[in-house]
Amino acid sequence: MIDLVFLGPPGAGKGTYARKLKEILGIPHISTGDIFREAVAAGTELGRKVKHILESGELVPDEIVNEVVRERLSEPDCEKGFILDGYPRTVAQAEALDEMLKEMGRSLMWAILFDVPEDVVVQRISNRRVCPKCGRIYNLITNPPKEDNLCDECKVPLIQREDDKEEVVRRRYRVYMENTLPVVEYYEKKEKLQKIDGTAGLDTVIEEVLKLVNKD
Repeated sequence: MIDLVFLGPPGAGKGTYARKLKEILGIPHISTGDIFREAVAAGTELGRKVKHILESGELVPDEIVNEVVRERLSEPDCEKGFILDGYPRTVAQAEALDEMLKEMGRSLMWAILFDVPEDVVVQRISNRRVCPKCGRIYNLITNPPKEDNLCDECKVPLIQREDDKEEVVRRRYRVYMENTLPVVEYYEKKEKLQKIDGTAGLDTVIEEVLKLVNKD
């Protein structure tokens, strides 16, 4: 089984890499951030619980995230493996994940850390824009729309998500450094950690991940 955890600050490219590898490896990409944002948009009970937390750039409490992940990993499409993106973010979550996998008779293959400096993260995320109609994501520097601030498909004005604004991005980076670095150390001690340069090109990063998967 290919059970992977992707670590790295917001904007490290975890989601982009995971979506590409999902197609190559045939395993689901599970983004806790996406799960929470969808819940907020749908106005579910979970969405109401986490809305103000996400907008402030803080972390959702462990007990909520652990339960969401537990439910998702029990679904049939995770039988061959999964890519967890955005989880675990605390040592308590990492321990909870180990326990979940143990109960399922499996164990983590690798925790892969995509290393990216703060200024690169801020530049990447604060230039991100989203179409409010179709959800397509643009970047004003690397993937701009054809017409200024208009979605190529829907022709409606693009928006900047609250948690993509520079001051929130910097706060999210600080929260990441404070909370997630102990997770990196946790996986290092277990000899499960692999580091990849998150500033390298997409193809290079994908190639490096596939080498790790194939060598195990």
